[in-house]
Amino acid sequence: MQHRPPLTPIPPDQLHFALPPEHTSVDEQRRYRKERLAAALRIFGRLGFEEGVAGHITARDPEHTDCCWVNPFGAPLRHITVSDLVLVNPDGQVVEGHHHVNQAAFAIHSQVHRARPGVIAVAHSRSPHGRALSVLGEPLDPITQEACAFYEDHALLDAYTGVAVDPDEGRQVAAALGPHKAVILRNRGLLTVGDSVDAAAWWFISMERACEVQLTAKAAGRPLLIDRKNATATRDQLGNDLVAWINYQPLYAQITRDEPDLLS
Repeated sequence: MQHRPPLTPIPPDQLHFALPPEHTSVDEQRRYRKERLAAALRIFGRLGFEEGVAGHITARDPEHTDCCWVNPFGAPLRHITVSDLVLVNPDGQVVEGHHHVNQAAFAIHSQVHRARPGVIAVAHSRSPHGRALSVLGEPLDPITQEACAFYEDHALLDAYTGVAVDPDEGRQVAAALGPHKAVILRNRGLLTVGDSVDAAAWWFISMERACEVQLTAKAAGRPLLIDRKNATATRDQLGNDLVAWINYQPLYAQITRDEPDLLS
């Protein structure tokens, strides 16, 4: 039998592992955020997270930090491109772009961005299971590993005040969110935030799935809760924005490979 030498492991520093990039200019950072925003909007469209003209993700501009990029009013999420995005000032006025913005949505987003300077992106859309859980007026339970990422790191706004059309209602949402990554808006659905578009989008997608699991489990029987010690430890491992960014990368790679026109 021919003797073969043992295989030599490749050093870890020679293996590729995706991490958030560092940018050398504001223009480069702006383009990056807009590309991630257009991709996230298309993913939300694929997943059915829009209803009519509802459904928005905003990304803070890296230079004009009180302004945000957002999808235009009435444009299908599945068709959004980078060039479609509009830049909106704190008063909801379009300062760059050629389309209107949904004022009801921006009433919420603007106040969250104002209250949380470290937040880069805010996601709020019409996902079915998030809305279903919201009508029960209850938070997510730590019943799965994924749900533990939100353990004691999401809030419930236990009131419904109608369509948000003024800053006061947006401030209510921002106050309920507090320092957390997510808030359940009763009778309305989910809102998530992150230090990148990728993180905010991943938290929304993951939270929507956790809502689905919780509703399904409760319909089938009595879910067993993960104890506080393990739920907290799991959150500390899986609940930060870097982990969210990493988890989101397969979705970004898939949408940009399948639909490269979104980058135009």
